[in-house]
Amino acid sequence: MAPLTHFATIIFLLSWLVSIQAEELKTSQKPCDFQTIFNFGDSNSDTGSMSAAFFPAILPYGQTFFHEAVGRASDGRLIIDFIAKHLGMPLLSAYINSIGTNYRHGANFAAGSSTIMRQNKTYFDGGTPFVLEIQVQQFNNFKTRTAEFFTQGNKNSYITHYPKPEEFGKAIYTFDIGQNDMAYVLSRYGKEDSQTLISNIVEYFSKQLQNVYSYGARTFWIHNTGPIGCLPVSMPIHNANHNITFLPGYLDQNGCVNYQNDLAKDFNKKLKDKVVELRTLLPNASLTYVDMYSAKYELISNAKKSGFVEPSGICCGYHEDGYHVYCGNKATINGKEIVPKSCKDPSKYISWDGVHYTEAANKWVANRILNGSFSDPPLPITHSCQINH
Repeated sequence: MAPLTHFATIIFLLSWLVSIQAEELKTSQKPCDFQTIFNFGDSNSDTGSMSAAFFPAILPYGQTFFHEAVGRASDGRLIIDFIAKHLGMPLLSAYINSIGTNYRHGANFAAGSSTIMRQNKTYFDGGTPFVLEIQVQQFNNFKTRTAEFFTQGNKNSYITHYPKPEEFGKAIYTFDIGQNDMAYVLSRYGKEDSQTLISNIVEYFSKQLQNVYSYGARTFWIHNTGPIGCLPVSMPIHNANHNITFLPGYLDQNGCVNYQNDLAKDFNKKLKDKVVELRTLLPNASLTYVDMYSAKYELISNAKKSGFVEPSGICCGYHEDGYHVYCGNKATINGKEIVPKSCKDPSKYISWDGVHYTEAANKWVANRILNGSFSDPPLPITHSCQINH
């Protein structure tokens, strides 16, 4: 093997030092004793909120793992499901799903179409009432009302279905939201200053996280947003402009739209800077920043090596020549009824419906982030309660 150059040697040593630091952090601290999870987010981690509140989900959503539609925007489990499994807990129930639900190990406040910022549109316009601010208030309501059960003594049968008051401070609070805010920024691209919009979004996120802290939360696991320019529905191959010759630099080597990914990167940088700032403002909190963008982009860049088809492939739905009929829907196009079906083997696809990932892709990403490889600080989720300011 040829000797390393001086620059390569420096890079190697830095990487080695980071890996040593990560191992020391992992081995020098005891694992956290998480008994509960509280999650906030959008459709990437919604386990049934929108389905319970509005129209119920239908097959083929849920077909792979659950064999029925369970309100998840995938053919099976989401990353939050794999997080719960990894921590030895049952899958999280949606807070708003009141039918046969047990919240003993936490609750999920995430809802599809949710944003960090307030919206000015209804469910019928593609919006949701469950923006992050509302999710945070739902959590506060949940915490306050469940505490009342425990003040009434053991005679109250409800106490077996809810976390104990002292467990809220020891819980892990996960956040996976921002993708729909970036969609809004894209819709305003060229009309408003994108950097100002993104800064406002991050500031609002910070405000809501501090509210959760004021309600007793101490351990935060915060996902940044993924490569939105790599969502298949964003790619020219599925749109009316697929025959247009684009200027150099419009697409990257994976067919992703560069300027869209650049906006996601801008959001992620500001979010990370804000997390660092919050570590000073909230000295008793542990805040882990998880680089979902890099984890997901690694999968997209190595799709075939990892056993998947091209990252532009969509398992369920009709997306051709600018026509988009999403999975589970039907439409008439040029006089022909289109009823999209699921692909034969969803485990070979990264994208389930053009926007959300398949269970197989979610599992792949979860396996990369849970050990701390994409985290700052580089701690596995089982050790994320450790304060490293």
